[in-house]
Amino acid sequence: MTGTQPPAPASGVPGGEPGSEFRKDMGPWANFALGFTYLSPVVSTYTLFGTALAEGGPPMIWAFVLAGCGQFLVALIFGEIVAQYPIAGGVYPWARRLWGTRWAWMTGWVYMWALLVTITAVAYGAGPYIAILFGFDPTVHTTVLCTAVLILVAILINYMGTKALSAAAIIGFAGELIGALVVGIYLLATHRHHGLGVIFDTYGTEGDGSYLPVFLAAAIIGFYQYYGFEACGDTAEEVAHPGRVIPRAMRRTIYIGGAAATFTCMSLLLSVTDYEAVISGEQTDPVVDVLYDAMGAAGARAVMAVVLISFLSCTISLQAAAGRLIYSYARDEMIVGHGLLRRFAHVRAVPGYALLVSAAVPMLIAFASLLSEDALTNIVSFAILGIYGSFQMVVLAALRARLKGWRPAGEFTLGRWGLAVNIGALAYGIFAIVNICWARTPEKPWWENWIVLLSGVVVVGTGLLYMFTTHHYGRGDAPAGDAVPKRRRHASSGRARPKHD
Repeated sequence: MTGTQPPAPASGVPGGEPGSEFRKDMGPWANFALGFTYLSPVVSTYTLFGTALAEGGPPMIWAFVLAGCGQFLVALIFGEIVAQYPIAGGVYPWARRLWGTRWAWMTGWVYMWALLVTITAVAYGAGPYIAILFGFDPTVHTTVLCTAVLILVAILINYMGTKALSAAAIIGFAGELIGALVVGIYLLATHRHHGLGVIFDTYGTEGDGSYLPVFLAAAIIGFYQYYGFEACGDTAEEVAHPGRVIPRAMRRTIYIGGAAATFTCMSLLLSVTDYEAVISGEQTDPVVDVLYDAMGAAGARAVMAVVLISFLSCTISLQAAAGRLIYSYARDEMIVGHGLLRRFAHVRAVPGYALLVSAAVPMLIAFASLLSEDALTNIVSFAILGIYGSFQMVVLAALRARLKGWRPAGEFTLGRWGLAVNIGALAYGIFAIVNICWARTPEKPWWENWIVLLSGVVVVGTGLLYMFTTHHYGRGDAPAGDAVPKRRRHASSGRARPKHD
C-alpha cells in the first residue's frame, strides 16, 4: 500500500487518460469479464431465487426481461459517456464532467456506499453455500465469519495488481458461465418437473387482488441482476482503446450476463418439485433442495464449489470498482483523507489504501448485520437503491447536458437516438427506484417497512451535511461541467459562468 501521490490528476487532462498512473494491463475480454463477474448471474439468481419465487411464483422470471431492457438503455448512455471520458472511477468522474462538482460529489458518495454495501451483500450471500460445501451449520454467526473471510481473500487478490484482477475475472467468467450451463442443462435433462407454461401460472400468489403488485415485489431479483456493466468503465485507465472497448464490453455484459441469469433461473424454476411449499414458506431454500435432489450430496457440493468461485469473483470485481472510485474521488481531493487515499502502489499499479477501505468498511457492515434478523434482505435492498440512484444521477446529468448542447464526441455515440434513449433510461430508472423503495410489509413497524427509503435518506442526508460542511467538492482543480459548451462571455464582464454547481 505504499506509494507516492500522483503528480497530476489523470482526470485533470481532457479525456482523462494522459497522466494516469495505472498500467494498461487489462485486455478487452478481461474488461468484459470484470463486468460479467460483477453482474454475476449465479450470485444474483442463487441469492434471491427462493425469495422471488415465494413472493411472485414462477412468473417472477419475467423480471429479468423487464430489468434487462431498462438497464440496456442505461448501458447505452454510459457507453457514450465513457467513450468521451475514459476516467477511472466510473459514475463520479462522468457526473463531474457532465454537470459539475457538487453533483459529482453526491453521485460519488451514493455510489461509494452502494458499492461497499453490495460487497457485503454478495459476500454475505455466499455464507450458506460455504457452510454446505465444508459441512457445518449455516448460522448467522458462521455466515458473518464466512463473509469476512471471503472479503479478505478478495482483497488479497486485488492487491496483486491489474493482471491478477484480469486473470481472476476471466477465470471467474469461465467458471461461472460453464457452471451455469452445465448445471442448468443437467437439471433440465434429469430433474425437470414442469413445462414452460408455468411461467404464466401465478399459483395464487396474488390472492384476491391483482398480480401486478406481487410481481413488482418479486422483481427485486431482476433489479439485483442487471448492474455490474458499469465496472467496465471503472477501470477505463487500465484498458487500451477504452472508447471502443468499454462500450462494447458493457453491452456484451448485458447480453451474455442477462441470458445466463435467465437460463439459470429457468432451469431452477422447472426443477422445483413443489411450488406451493416454497410459496407457503415450508421450503425456505429451494436452490439447495433442488441441487441435492438432482445430484446427491457429492454433486451438490461440487456445484457449491463453482458457486463459491462465482461469489468470490463477484466480490473481487466489486472491490476493484469501489477501490478505483475511492481513488478517483481522492485524486480530485473530494474526500477527507484524500492525501492517503490517492497514494498509489506503483509496483503493483493499484491504489492500495483506497482498496483497503473497500475491504474494511464491508467487514464492519457484515458484523453490524448481527443486530438485524433480516440482514440480507435489508442489505441487498439498500445496495440496489444506491446503485440505481447513482446510475440515474449520471443519466439525469447526461440528459441535462444534452439539452444544454452536449454532443457526445467519443468513439461510440447514439447519434439522433441519443435523446430518446436518454429519456427512456431515466424513466426506467425512476420506476425502478420507486418500486425498490415501496413499502410492502404493513404488519411490520413503520421504520422497518420503509427501511430501504430510510437508508437512502440517511446516506443522502449525511452526504449533504458532509459536503456543505467540508466543501471538499471545491478543492480539486480537475475539469468539471465541461461537457456543456461554454456560453459566450459577456462583452462587458468577460466572465464565464462558474462550473462547480
